[in-house]
Amino acid sequence: MSRPGIGVGAPAGPAAVGAWPADPASAATPVAPGAPDVARLAAASSTASELDARTSVCRACPRLVAWREQVATERRAAYLRQPYWGRPVPAWGPGDARVALVGLAPAAHGGNRTGRIFTGDRSGDWLYAALYRAGLAALPTSVRLGDGQRLVGTRILAGVHCAPPANKPTAAERDACRPWLVRGLELLAPTLRVVVALGHFAWQTTWPALRDAGYAGVPPRTPAFGHGAEVTAGGIVVLGMYHPSPRNTFTGLLTEQMTDAVLGRAATLGGVHSADQ
Repeated sequence: MSRPGIGVGAPAGPAAVGAWPADPASAATPVAPGAPDVARLAAASSTASELDARTSVCRACPRLVAWREQVATERRAAYLRQPYWGRPVPAWGPGDARVALVGLAPAAHGGNRTGRIFTGDRSGDWLYAALYRAGLAALPTSVRLGDGQRLVGTRILAGVHCAPPANKPTAAERDACRPWLVRGLELLAPTLRVVVALGHFAWQTTWPALRDAGYAGVPPRTPAFGHGAEVTAGGIVVLGMYHPSPRNTFTGLLTEQMTDAVLGRAATLGGVHSADQ
């Protein structure tokens, strides 16, 4: 029986493991109930797909677990008839990517609803349209898991994988989640050429993660952030870009031309071309 106000076929609460198309996890996927378990399970992940599965069932941060599930139960009025993911949103894209994007955290009614990072809100609409123009995505839109969208030579990572209240994770939550990011960067090391940090939080999160992942030539101090910032660290280049939030795009702090310049530069440095699609 559906909950009052929730459409038929869209039960309230987070998605059951294995119930969604393209769900990376199964009943056999181990769950991290605390920060030490995150570190252990992340380090033991041998592939990107295994890492994504374990990320998607994490329960290490009680405040974030409570919030993401509350949002998935109560829902926004515009999405009452839609199911919500309501779980950690894993990284997404090929495990041999040459370009990596690092974001902050899923939006409560964006990735927390759709199950795909940067999907289902205005930030995602802006980002995927730009990725498509740069030849880094197969489609100009990203709607939901199983919609046919595909990243080209690109993988999107996050500093925090659960939607935080007020879009502000605590320092402890960021640190608890970091092993997922670190292991993701370790697994990409054989192919990765470019990292694009989407916003100041992602920039601050990316540099210590690169150090922990063993990348050579990472400066001991975090370089200054700025849109278009470009820092070479060993065999990779780290680019800074303003976050594609509505506040930044509506005010003109971030324009399409500015976005295209950074992502086009990433595609060029990564050797990703439209023919790769």
